[in-house]
Amino acid sequence: MNTVVLDETQVDIAAAILKNGGVVGIPTETVYGLAADALNGAAVAKIFQAKGRPMDNPLIVHIADFADIERFRLAKDIPAAAKQLAKAFWPGPLTMILRRTDAVPPEVSAGLDTVAIRFPNHPVAQAVIRAADTPLAAPSANLSGSPSPTTARHVLNDMDGRIDAVLDGGASAVGVESTVITLATDVPRVLRPGGVTVEMLRAVLGQVDVDDAVLHRLADGATAASPGMKYKHYAPKANVILLHGSDSAYIEYVNAHAADEVCALCCDEDLLQLHVKTVSLGRRNDYLTHAQHLFDCLRRIDNHPAIRTVYARLPSTEGVGLAVYNRLIRAAGFEVIDLETI
Repeated sequence: MNTVVLDETQVDIAAAILKNGGVVGIPTETVYGLAADALNGAAVAKIFQAKGRPMDNPLIVHIADFADIERFRLAKDIPAAAKQLAKAFWPGPLTMILRRTDAVPPEVSAGLDTVAIRFPNHPVAQAVIRAADTPLAAPSANLSGSPSPTTARHVLNDMDGRIDAVLDGGASAVGVESTVITLATDVPRVLRPGGVTVEMLRAVLGQVDVDDAVLHRLADGATAASPGMKYKHYAPKANVILLHGSDSAYIEYVNAHAADEVCALCCDEDLLQLHVKTVSLGRRNDYLTHAQHLFDCLRRIDNHPAIRTVYARLPSTEGVGLAVYNRLIRAAGFEVIDLETI
């Protein structure tokens, strides 16, 4: 059965599907989410089936009011830090990990004793949650491991026939998934970077650590405490290779490897100097634009089946650049060539 495409006025239809245990692609300000009733384990299991997602990869629960945490008994306690962060950044692209109650099905938390919670800043997402009258578990609405979707068309490309409906709420504004911070540790720790930067979090809480898995591969056998930590993610069909070096070294290396099957994921300033197919993230230091364009650029590369290799610049780790770095290093399977040493 084909997936139904709904416009943003058809919130009640989407909510009815969710109440009946169905799965709906919904817009958020970060990326599109694949939503199901977070309190219905059987409905949540359909998300994993549709995505082909490993069951040990936890999901994020989306709410439409801070009070929903207590109303639906999602967390055992709400620390002061959670209230501070909610005041500063909710609704918005920030997910907080708290100790969960038994009201949260194990399918949502991959058997962990914690739950990840977010209050999205998108009017359609909020309207759907309120109309469904339940929190929604919603990972990104793509096939597991592929680039996340930032438009309803992206969702349909991956999920047609796998889910009940897609609700079209326009293009996502942020473009990368939410920042994830755990408050279930002695010191708050960022597990996944996003639109709320580490610097912004430290301005509110003071000490905030960054998990080693943000920049590096999760250790073999380690448990993923957050989505996006454990597996190769966000990857197009072509092989992505990150290049670390100066502007001139990047251009020289790519041109030396020019071929019909090669593409450069680059910046605007590089376009006229490269002798291969190019897809630009935007101007060199405009990290917000890079985040907005990243997944769309990776999907555009997929539209050219002849492309086998993508050479991308290793991003900055400043501000939102850290979120782009985190996504690209995983899209590349941690394959980085240091141009300073070759």
